Amino acid sequence: MMRTRPLKVALLGCGVVGSEVARIMTTHADDLTARIGAPVELAGVAVRRPSKVRAGIDPALVTTDATALVKRGDIDVVIEVIGGIEPARALITTAFEHGASVVSANKALIAQDGAALHATAEQHGRDLYYEAAVAGAIPLIRPLRESLAGDKVNRVLGIVNGTTNFILDKMDSTGAGYQEALDEATALGYAEADPTADVEGFDAAAKAAILAGIAFHTRVRLDDVYREGMTEVTAADFASAKRMGCTIKLLAICERAAHGGSVTARVHPAMIPLSHPLASVREAYNAVFVEAEAAGQLMFYGPGAGGAPTASAVLGDLVAVCRNKLGEATGPGDSAYTQLPVSPMGEVVTRYHISLDVADKPGVLAQVATVFAEHGVSIDTVRQTGKDGEASLVVVTHRAPDAALSGTVEALRRLDTVRGVASIMRVEGE
Repeated sequence: MMRTRPLKVALLGCGVVGSEVARIMTTHADDLTARIGAPVELAGVAVRRPSKVRAGIDPALVTTDATALVKRGDIDVVIEVIGGIEPARALITTAFEHGASVVSANKALIAQDGAALHATAEQHGRDLYYEAAVAGAIPLIRPLRESLAGDKVNRVLGIVNGTTNFILDKMDSTGAGYQEALDEATALGYAEADPTADVEGFDAAAKAAILAGIAFHTRVRLDDVYREGMTEVTAADFASAKRMGCTIKLLAICERAAHGGSVTARVHPAMIPLSHPLASVREAYNAVFVEAEAAGQLMFYGPGAGGAPTASAVLGDLVAVCRNKLGEATGPGDSAYTQLPVSPMGEVVTRYHISLDVADKPGVLAQVATVFAEHGVSIDTVRQTGKDGEASLVVVTHRAPDAALSGTVEALRRLDTVRGVASIMRVEGE
Protein backbone atom coordinates (compact mmCIF):
# COMPACT_ATOMS: atom_id res chain seq x y z
CA MET A 1 0.00 0.00 0.00
CA MET A 2 1.27 3.47 -0.88
CA ARG A 3 2.13 5.61 2.15
CA THR A 4 0.65 9.09 1.91
CA ARG A 5 2.80 10.82 4.53
CA PRO A 6 5.90 12.11 2.71
CA LEU A 7 9.48 11.26 3.58
CA LYS A 8 11.22 14.52 4.34
CA VAL A 9 14.57 15.36 2.76
CA ALA A 10 17.06 18.02 3.81
CA LEU A 11 19.51 19.23 1.15
CA LEU A 12 22.89 20.56 2.29
CA GLY A 13 24.32 22.60 -0.56
CA CYS A 14 22.60 23.96 -3.63
CA GLY A 15 25.37 24.48 -6.15
CA VAL A 16 25.75 22.70 -9.48
CA VAL A 17 24.87 19.29 -8.06
CA GLY A 18 22.45 20.35 -5.33
CA SER A 19 20.34 22.46 -7.67
CA GLU A 20 20.04 19.48 -10.06
CA VAL A 21 19.00 17.22 -7.18
CA ALA A 22 16.26 19.68 -6.22
CA ARG A 23 15.12 20.01 -9.83
CA ILE A 24 14.88 16.26 -10.40
CA MET A 25 13.06 15.77 -7.10
CA THR A 26 10.47 18.26 -8.31
CA THR A 27 10.11 17.29 -11.96
CA HIS A 28 10.16 13.52 -11.29
CA ALA A 29 8.14 13.64 -8.09
CA ASP A 30 5.43 11.25 -9.29
CA ASP A 31 7.94 8.70 -10.58
CA LEU A 32 9.96 8.86 -7.37
CA THR A 33 6.80 8.34 -5.34
CA ALA A 34 5.89 5.26 -7.38
CA ARG A 35 9.39 3.80 -7.13
CA ILE A 36 9.77 4.44 -3.42
CA GLY A 37 6.25 3.69 -2.23
CA ALA A 38 5.81 7.09 -0.59
CA PRO A 39 6.16 10.72 -1.65
CA VAL A 40 9.41 12.55 -0.92
CA GLU A 41 9.33 16.17 0.12
CA LEU A 42 12.16 18.69 0.06
CA ALA A 43 11.87 20.04 3.60
CA GLY A 44 14.82 22.42 3.72
CA VAL A 45 17.87 23.63 1.79
CA ALA A 46 20.99 24.84 3.60
CA VAL A 47 23.15 27.34 1.69
CA ARG A 48 25.82 29.94 2.37
CA ARG A 49 24.27 32.72 0.28
CA PRO A 50 20.50 32.85 0.88
CA SER A 51 19.99 35.92 -1.33
CA LYS A 52 20.89 34.02 -4.51
CA VAL A 53 17.90 33.22 -6.71
CA ARG A 54 17.40 29.45 -7.06
CA ALA A 55 14.92 28.56 -9.76
CA GLY A 56 12.28 26.06 -8.71
CA ILE A 57 13.09 26.22 -4.99
CA ASP A 58 10.68 27.85 -2.56
CA PRO A 59 12.65 30.64 -0.80
CA ALA A 60 10.89 29.65 2.44
CA LEU A 61 12.88 26.38 2.41
CA VAL A 62 16.26 28.12 2.25
CA THR A 63 18.33 28.53 5.41
CA THR A 64 21.90 29.29 6.39
CA ASP A 65 21.63 27.22 9.58
CA ALA A 66 22.51 23.73 8.37
CA THR A 67 22.93 22.42 11.90
CA ALA A 68 19.40 23.41 12.91
CA LEU A 69 18.06 21.82 9.73
CA VAL A 70 19.61 18.39 10.39
CA LYS A 71 18.59 18.57 14.07
CA ARG A 72 14.91 19.05 13.34
CA GLY A 73 14.00 15.45 14.14
CA ASP A 74 11.40 15.10 11.38
CA ILE A 75 14.02 14.77 8.62
CA ASP A 76 14.21 11.28 7.16
CA VAL A 77 17.15 11.72 4.76
CA VAL A 78 19.92 14.30 4.57
CA ILE A 79 21.61 14.82 1.20
CA GLU A 80 25.09 16.31 1.63
CA VAL A 81 26.65 17.91 -1.45
CA ILE A 82 28.67 20.71 0.14
CA GLY A 83 32.00 18.84 -0.02
CA GLY A 84 35.11 19.20 2.10
CA ILE A 85 35.77 17.79 5.56
CA GLU A 86 34.12 20.32 7.86
CA PRO A 87 31.36 21.22 8.45
CA ALA A 88 30.23 18.22 6.38
CA ARG A 89 31.54 15.65 8.88
CA ALA A 90 29.85 17.31 11.86
CA LEU A 91 26.59 17.75 9.96
CA ILE A 92 26.48 14.11 8.85
CA THR A 93 27.20 12.90 12.36
CA THR A 94 24.49 15.19 13.75
CA ALA A 95 22.04 13.89 11.15
CA PHE A 96 22.62 10.29 12.30
CA GLU A 97 22.19 11.30 15.93
CA HIS A 98 18.83 12.93 15.15
CA GLY A 99 17.35 10.05 13.21
CA ALA A 100 18.21 10.76 9.57
CA SER A 101 20.02 8.59 7.04
CA VAL A 102 22.56 10.28 4.78
CA VAL A 103 23.29 10.36 1.05
CA SER A 104 26.62 12.05 0.26
CA ALA A 105 28.74 12.92 -2.77
CA ASN A 106 31.73 13.80 -0.60
CA LYS A 107 34.70 11.73 -1.79
CA ALA A 108 37.28 13.52 0.35
CA LEU A 109 35.34 12.95 3.57
CA ILE A 110 34.45 9.32 2.82
CA ALA A 111 38.08 8.55 1.89
CA GLN A 112 39.37 10.12 5.10
CA ASP A 113 36.67 9.25 7.65
CA GLY A 114 34.42 6.68 6.05
CA ALA A 115 35.03 4.06 8.73
CA ALA A 116 34.08 6.42 11.57
CA LEU A 117 30.99 7.67 9.74
CA HIS A 118 29.85 4.11 8.99
CA ALA A 119 30.30 3.24 12.67
CA THR A 120 28.14 6.20 13.72
CA ALA A 121 25.49 5.30 11.15
CA GLU A 122 25.40 1.71 12.41
CA GLN A 123 25.23 2.87 16.02
CA HIS A 124 22.07 4.83 15.25
CA GLY A 125 20.59 2.32 12.80
CA ARG A 126 20.89 4.62 9.79
CA ASP A 127 22.14 4.38 6.22
CA LEU A 128 25.20 6.04 4.68
CA TYR A 129 25.19 5.88 0.87
CA TYR A 130 27.68 7.65 -1.45
CA GLU A 131 27.44 6.37 -5.02
CA ALA A 132 28.01 9.91 -6.30
CA ALA A 133 31.39 10.16 -4.54
CA VAL A 134 33.10 8.13 -7.27
CA ALA A 135 32.69 8.42 -11.05
CA GLY A 136 29.57 10.59 -11.16
CA ALA A 137 26.62 8.89 -12.81
CA ILE A 138 28.40 5.56 -13.34
CA PRO A 139 26.90 2.83 -11.11
CA LEU A 140 30.05 1.53 -9.48
CA ILE A 141 29.93 1.50 -5.68
CA ARG A 142 26.66 -0.41 -5.49
CA PRO A 143 27.82 -3.12 -7.97
CA LEU A 144 31.04 -3.54 -5.97
CA ARG A 145 29.27 -3.51 -2.62
CA GLU A 146 26.22 -5.59 -3.60
CA SER A 147 26.33 -7.24 -7.04
CA LEU A 148 29.88 -8.56 -6.55
CA ALA A 149 29.48 -9.26 -2.83
CA GLY A 150 29.70 -13.02 -3.48
CA ASP A 151 32.79 -12.75 -5.69
CA LYS A 152 36.47 -12.00 -5.04
CA VAL A 153 37.65 -8.79 -6.69
CA ASN A 154 41.36 -8.80 -7.46
CA ARG A 155 41.87 -5.54 -9.33
CA VAL A 156 40.17 -2.23 -10.02
CA LEU A 157 41.78 -0.11 -12.73
CA GLY A 158 40.17 3.13 -13.77
CA ILE A 159 40.01 6.63 -15.16
CA VAL A 160 38.13 8.44 -12.42
CA ASN A 161 38.81 12.11 -13.15
CA GLY A 162 37.28 13.75 -16.21
CA THR A 163 39.48 16.85 -16.18
CA THR A 164 42.74 14.93 -16.43
CA ASN A 165 41.35 12.56 -19.04
CA PHE A 166 40.26 15.53 -21.17
CA ILE A 167 43.72 17.08 -20.94
CA LEU A 168 45.58 13.87 -21.75
CA ASP A 169 43.16 13.04 -24.56
CA LYS A 170 43.78 16.45 -26.17
CA MET A 171 47.54 16.01 -25.82
CA ASP A 172 47.24 12.62 -27.50
CA SER A 173 44.85 13.53 -30.31
CA THR A 174 46.14 17.01 -31.23
CA GLY A 175 49.78 17.00 -30.15
CA ALA A 176 49.14 19.90 -27.75
CA GLY A 177 51.40 20.51 -24.79
CA TYR A 178 50.18 20.18 -21.22
CA GLN A 179 49.55 23.90 -20.64
CA GLU A 180 47.72 24.33 -23.94
CA ALA A 181 45.43 21.38 -23.18
CA LEU A 182 44.83 22.65 -19.63
CA ASP A 183 43.89 26.09 -20.98
CA GLU A 184 41.31 24.49 -23.28
CA ALA A 185 39.91 22.40 -20.41
CA THR A 186 39.59 25.56 -18.31
CA ALA A 187 37.89 27.50 -21.10
CA LEU A 188 35.34 24.70 -21.56
CA GLY A 189 34.62 24.49 -17.83
CA TYR A 190 36.20 21.06 -17.30
CA ALA A 191 39.03 22.42 -15.15
CA GLU A 192 38.70 24.63 -12.07
CA ALA A 193 40.50 27.96 -11.81
CA ASP A 194 42.85 26.08 -9.47
CA PRO A 195 43.16 22.61 -11.03
CA THR A 196 45.59 21.25 -8.43
CA ALA A 197 43.22 18.68 -6.93
CA ASP A 198 42.67 17.17 -10.37
CA VAL A 199 46.03 17.39 -12.13
CA GLU A 200 48.07 16.41 -9.06
CA GLY A 201 45.90 13.34 -8.51
CA PHE A 202 44.32 14.25 -5.14
CA ASP A 203 40.77 13.82 -6.46
CA ALA A 204 41.55 10.44 -8.02
CA ALA A 205 43.41 9.31 -4.89
CA ALA A 206 40.33 9.87 -2.72
CA LYS A 207 38.25 7.82 -5.14
CA ALA A 208 40.91 5.09 -5.21
CA ALA A 209 40.78 4.83 -1.40
CA ILE A 210 37.00 4.38 -1.50
CA LEU A 211 37.12 1.81 -4.31
CA ALA A 212 39.91 -0.22 -2.70
CA GLY A 213 38.14 -0.35 0.65
CA ILE A 214 34.90 -1.60 -0.89
CA ALA A 215 36.48 -3.98 -3.41
CA PHE A 216 38.80 -5.69 -0.93
CA HIS A 217 36.68 -5.41 2.24
CA THR A 218 39.44 -3.67 4.14
CA ARG A 219 40.25 -0.22 5.51
CA VAL A 220 42.03 2.01 3.00
CA ARG A 221 42.45 5.66 3.89
CA LEU A 222 43.47 8.52 1.65
CA ASP A 223 46.95 8.55 3.24
CA ASP A 224 47.42 4.93 2.13
CA VAL A 225 47.15 5.83 -1.56
CA TYR A 226 50.36 6.48 -3.50
CA ARG A 227 49.89 9.55 -5.70
CA GLU A 228 51.64 11.19 -8.64
CA GLY A 229 50.24 14.02 -10.71
CA MET A 230 50.34 14.40 -14.50
CA THR A 231 51.82 17.88 -14.91
CA GLU A 232 55.16 16.50 -16.11
CA VAL A 233 53.66 14.48 -18.99
CA THR A 234 54.96 15.85 -22.30
CA ALA A 235 54.28 15.57 -26.01
CA ALA A 236 57.50 13.52 -26.21
CA ASP A 237 55.99 11.01 -23.77
CA PHE A 238 52.99 10.61 -26.06
CA ALA A 239 55.29 10.15 -29.04
CA SER A 240 57.10 7.37 -27.16
CA ALA A 241 53.79 5.83 -26.15
CA LYS A 242 52.59 5.77 -29.76
CA ARG A 243 55.77 4.01 -30.87
CA MET A 244 54.91 1.31 -28.32
CA GLY A 245 51.28 1.10 -29.45
CA CYS A 246 50.14 2.82 -26.25
CA THR A 247 48.53 5.98 -24.98
CA ILE A 248 48.80 7.72 -21.60
CA LYS A 249 46.10 7.93 -18.94
CA LEU A 250 46.01 9.04 -15.31
CA LEU A 251 44.95 5.81 -13.63
CA ALA A 252 43.61 4.83 -10.23
CA ILE A 253 44.83 1.28 -9.60
CA CYS A 254 43.70 -0.87 -6.68
CA GLU A 255 45.13 -4.40 -6.50
CA ARG A 256 45.14 -7.44 -4.30
CA ALA A 257 48.69 -8.80 -4.00
CA ALA A 258 49.38 -12.10 -5.77
CA HIS A 259 49.86 -13.82 -2.40
CA GLY A 260 46.54 -12.38 -1.21
CA GLY A 261 47.91 -11.03 2.03
CA SER A 262 47.88 -7.31 1.24
CA VAL A 263 46.46 -4.69 -1.09
CA THR A 264 47.78 -1.60 -2.84
CA ALA A 265 46.15 1.62 -4.03
CA ARG A 266 47.88 4.12 -6.29
CA VAL A 267 47.26 6.97 -8.71
CA HIS A 268 49.73 7.97 -11.41
CA PRO A 269 50.09 8.54 -15.16
CA ALA A 270 50.74 5.33 -17.07
CA MET A 271 51.11 4.04 -20.59
CA ILE A 272 48.44 1.52 -21.54
CA PRO A 273 48.14 -0.47 -24.78
CA LEU A 274 45.73 0.87 -27.38
CA SER A 275 44.09 -2.56 -27.28
CA HIS A 276 43.00 -2.05 -23.66
CA PRO A 277 39.37 -0.86 -23.25
CA LEU A 278 40.47 2.13 -21.15
CA ALA A 279 42.62 3.46 -24.00
CA SER A 280 39.49 4.41 -25.97
CA VAL A 281 37.97 6.51 -23.17
CA ARG A 282 37.93 10.03 -24.61
CA GLU A 283 37.23 13.60 -23.55
CA ALA A 284 36.00 14.02 -19.94
CA TYR A 285 34.50 10.55 -19.61
CA ASN A 286 35.33 8.10 -16.83
CA ALA A 287 35.66 4.34 -17.00
CA VAL A 288 36.55 1.68 -14.44
CA PHE A 289 37.76 -1.82 -15.26
CA VAL A 290 37.06 -4.46 -12.59
CA GLU A 291 38.66 -7.92 -12.53
CA ALA A 292 36.93 -10.53 -10.34
CA GLU A 293 37.55 -14.26 -9.99
CA ALA A 294 34.11 -15.51 -11.02
CA ALA A 295 32.69 -12.56 -12.97
CA GLY A 296 35.88 -12.02 -14.96
CA GLN A 297 36.48 -8.61 -16.50
CA LEU A 298 33.81 -5.90 -16.19
CA MET A 299 33.92 -2.32 -17.44
CA PHE A 300 31.81 0.60 -16.20
CA TYR A 301 31.75 3.69 -18.44
CA GLY A 302 30.02 7.07 -18.54
CA PRO A 303 30.13 10.74 -17.53
CA GLY A 304 32.11 11.06 -14.33
CA ALA A 305 31.14 14.57 -13.29
CA GLY A 306 28.68 17.39 -13.89
CA GLY A 307 25.50 18.49 -12.19
CA ALA A 308 22.95 16.21 -13.82
CA PRO A 309 25.09 13.01 -13.95
CA THR A 310 26.14 13.36 -10.31
CA ALA A 311 22.58 14.19 -9.27
CA SER A 312 21.45 10.98 -10.98
CA ALA A 313 23.69 8.98 -8.65
CA VAL A 314 22.46 10.97 -5.63
CA LEU A 315 18.81 10.31 -6.53
CA GLY A 316 19.53 6.61 -7.01
CA ASP A 317 20.87 6.49 -3.47
CA LEU A 318 17.90 8.52 -2.22
CA VAL A 319 15.45 5.96 -3.63
CA ALA A 320 17.38 3.09 -2.02
CA VAL A 321 17.62 4.81 1.37
CA CYS A 322 13.92 5.76 1.35
CA ARG A 323 12.94 2.19 0.51
CA ASN A 324 15.04 0.99 3.42
CA LYS A 325 13.37 3.54 5.67
CA LEU A 326 9.89 2.30 4.72
CA GLY A 327 10.96 -1.31 5.27
CA GLU A 328 12.48 -0.41 8.64
CA ALA A 329 15.82 -1.78 7.48
CA THR A 330 19.27 -0.53 6.53
CA GLY A 331 21.39 -1.33 3.52
CA PRO A 332 24.95 -2.66 3.39
CA GLY A 333 27.31 -0.89 5.75
CA ASP A 334 31.07 -0.90 6.12
CA SER A 335 32.72 -4.23 5.28
CA ALA A 336 36.32 -4.42 6.48
CA TYR A 337 36.48 -7.97 7.79
CA THR A 338 39.64 -8.90 5.85
CA GLN A 339 41.76 -6.28 7.66
CA LEU A 340 44.41 -6.56 4.94
CA PRO A 341 47.44 -4.28 5.25
CA VAL A 342 48.13 -1.73 2.52
CA SER A 343 51.57 -2.33 1.02
CA PRO A 344 53.84 0.64 0.21
CA MET A 345 54.48 1.59 -3.41
CA GLY A 346 57.96 0.11 -3.31
CA GLU A 347 56.50 -3.40 -3.10
CA VAL A 348 54.23 -2.95 -6.11
CA VAL A 349 55.38 -4.92 -9.17
CA THR A 350 55.30 -2.71 -12.28
CA ARG A 351 56.94 -2.08 -15.65
CA TYR A 352 58.81 1.13 -16.47
CA HIS A 353 59.35 3.19 -19.61
CA ILE A 354 62.55 5.21 -19.03
CA SER A 355 63.90 7.81 -21.46
CA LEU A 356 67.53 8.82 -20.94
CA ASP A 357 69.68 11.54 -22.51
CA VAL A 358 73.13 9.97 -22.88
CA ALA A 359 76.50 10.54 -24.51
CA ASP A 360 76.63 9.07 -28.02
CA LYS A 361 79.72 6.93 -27.71
CA PRO A 362 80.64 3.24 -27.46
CA GLY A 363 79.94 1.43 -24.20
CA VAL A 364 77.04 3.59 -22.99
CA LEU A 365 74.43 0.90 -23.57
CA ALA A 366 76.60 -1.66 -21.77
CA GLN A 367 76.93 0.67 -18.75
CA VAL A 368 73.19 1.24 -18.61
CA ALA A 369 72.43 -2.47 -18.96
CA THR A 370 74.86 -3.23 -16.12
CA VAL A 371 73.00 -0.86 -13.78
CA PHE A 372 69.70 -2.59 -14.54
CA ALA A 373 71.29 -6.02 -13.94
CA GLU A 374 72.83 -4.90 -10.63
CA HIS A 375 69.37 -3.94 -9.37
CA GLY A 376 67.71 -7.15 -10.56
CA VAL A 377 65.61 -5.44 -13.24
CA SER A 378 65.23 -7.23 -16.57
CA ILE A 379 65.12 -5.16 -19.77
CA ASP A 380 62.38 -5.87 -22.29
CA THR A 381 63.30 -3.50 -25.14
CA VAL A 382 65.87 -0.78 -25.88
CA ARG A 383 65.78 1.91 -28.53
CA GLN A 384 68.67 4.31 -29.16
CA THR A 385 68.91 7.31 -31.47
CA GLY A 386 71.56 10.01 -31.62
CA LYS A 387 73.86 12.37 -33.45
CA ASP A 388 76.52 15.02 -32.79
CA GLY A 389 77.69 13.32 -29.59
CA GLU A 390 74.29 13.22 -27.92
CA ALA A 391 71.76 10.36 -27.90
CA SER A 392 68.42 9.31 -26.54
CA LEU A 393 68.07 5.89 -24.98
CA VAL A 394 64.60 4.49 -24.28
CA VAL A 395 64.41 1.41 -22.05
CA VAL A 396 61.24 -0.58 -21.32
CA THR A 397 61.57 -3.05 -18.47
CA HIS A 398 59.90 -6.27 -17.52
CA ARG A 399 57.85 -6.30 -14.31
CA ALA A 400 59.83 -5.75 -11.12
CA PRO A 401 59.28 -4.28 -7.63
CA ASP A 402 58.87 -0.53 -7.86
CA ALA A 403 61.62 -0.02 -5.29
CA ALA A 404 64.09 -1.85 -7.53
CA LEU A 405 63.09 0.29 -10.50
CA SER A 406 63.40 3.49 -8.47
CA GLY A 407 66.85 2.40 -7.27
CA THR A 408 67.83 1.71 -10.86
CA VAL A 409 66.85 5.22 -11.93
CA GLU A 410 68.84 6.80 -9.10
CA ALA A 411 71.91 4.76 -10.06
CA LEU A 412 71.51 5.77 -13.72
CA ARG A 413 71.54 9.43 -12.71
CA ARG A 414 75.00 8.92 -11.22
CA LEU A 415 76.54 7.63 -14.45
CA ASP A 416 78.86 10.13 -16.13
CA THR A 417 77.54 9.09 -19.53
CA VAL A 418 73.90 9.84 -18.59
CA ARG A 419 73.17 13.54 -19.18
CA GLY A 420 69.72 13.32 -17.65
CA VAL A 421 66.52 11.32 -17.19
CA ALA A 422 64.08 12.82 -19.67
CA SER A 423 61.02 10.91 -18.44
CA ILE A 424 59.93 7.97 -16.33
CA MET A 425 56.53 6.36 -16.70
CA ARG A 426 54.94 3.13 -15.61
CA VAL A 427 53.36 0.76 -18.12
CA GLU A 428 50.04 -0.82 -17.10
CA GLY A 429 47.14 -2.80 -18.54
CA GLU A 430 49.12 -5.76 -19.85
